[in-house]
Amino acid sequence: MQAYPIKFSPILKEKIWGGEKLSNILNKKSDSKNVGESWEISGVEDNISMVSNGRYKGQSLNDLIKSHKSEFLGKKNIATFGENFPLLIKFLDAKSNLSVQVHPDDEMAKAQHNSFGKTEMWYIMNSDEDAEIVLGLKDNDLDKNVLSAINASNVDAIFNTEKVKQGDSYFIPAGKIHAIGAGVLAAEIQQTSDITYRVYDWDRTDATGTQRELHTDAAIKATKTFPSNGKSNYQLETDKTSNLVDCDFFTTNIFEVKSHQKRDYRNLDSFVIFMCVEGAAEVTIDNVTEIVTMGETILIPANTDSVTFNSEGSKLLEVFIDKFVL
Repeated sequence: MQAYPIKFSPILKEKIWGGEKLSNILNKKSDSKNVGESWEISGVEDNISMVSNGRYKGQSLNDLIKSHKSEFLGKKNIATFGENFPLLIKFLDAKSNLSVQVHPDDEMAKAQHNSFGKTEMWYIMNSDEDAEIVLGLKDNDLDKNVLSAINASNVDAIFNTEKVKQGDSYFIPAGKIHAIGAGVLAAEIQQTSDITYRVYDWDRTDATGTQRELHTDAAIKATKTFPSNGKSNYQLETDKTSNLVDCDFFTTNIFEVKSHQKRDYRNLDSFVIFMCVEGAAEVTIDNVTEIVTMGETILIPANTDSVTFNSEGSKLLEVFIDKFVL
């Protein structure tokens, strides 16, 4: 397989809570005023990403996996996931609150949906003043059955909220109650799954006056309690990577690039994804260079030996898989 920085065409999703930041800040091409998600790299059925540059332009993510297998994904990823791409990579814009929700773990998702579970993380790229997120329950000893009786009068007493700012990063394991709040623009890395159990949707209705479905019984079964809010405690180091999340399903580092840097991937048995969350950088493999700007995503095949970066000031999320739990 030819190794080069591979780009994919974004798949834009209109959402009742979406806005215009994906277009206005991240330059996604849409005239819609309520685009909530840009699926950057997706192997979800009926939402398969297509290559937009280079030798493999016009081929799908699935085409690359079938044709190149371990050269593209890595030997352990092929052994673990077969020809299924294991991650879903997104940017999200919340003009209004997302529903308070929870995702099943692998065991529940397999039994109920024949799917992977959904552990995820967020990196906050931009936020309005006083923007918040929901993270877990205020009282971890609370009877989970209270989730069946949430309304506007008690919602603030049940869910834990956190104010966020640019650069904050949060880990959300499957089973943790959560919601991105109004005014937040975020990068999201998650397992390949589109299963969401809504717990509370702020009593809003669509254009026809209909409320969206809640999934209370499933949410009660899926919800777990966790000891912390999951915020990453990291320090940026210029021209080095700093770890944000290191879990069973993915590893994410932040890489601040302010010069010419080379990274060696010969000992990593995985593809690597870079999401540009600030600035712009030149990314070069074997004399093939692509420029990645804020809001763009590239994938580096697993057979890549090294990658060269050149930037006067950028931040990239570096994502790969090096743990394999069945």
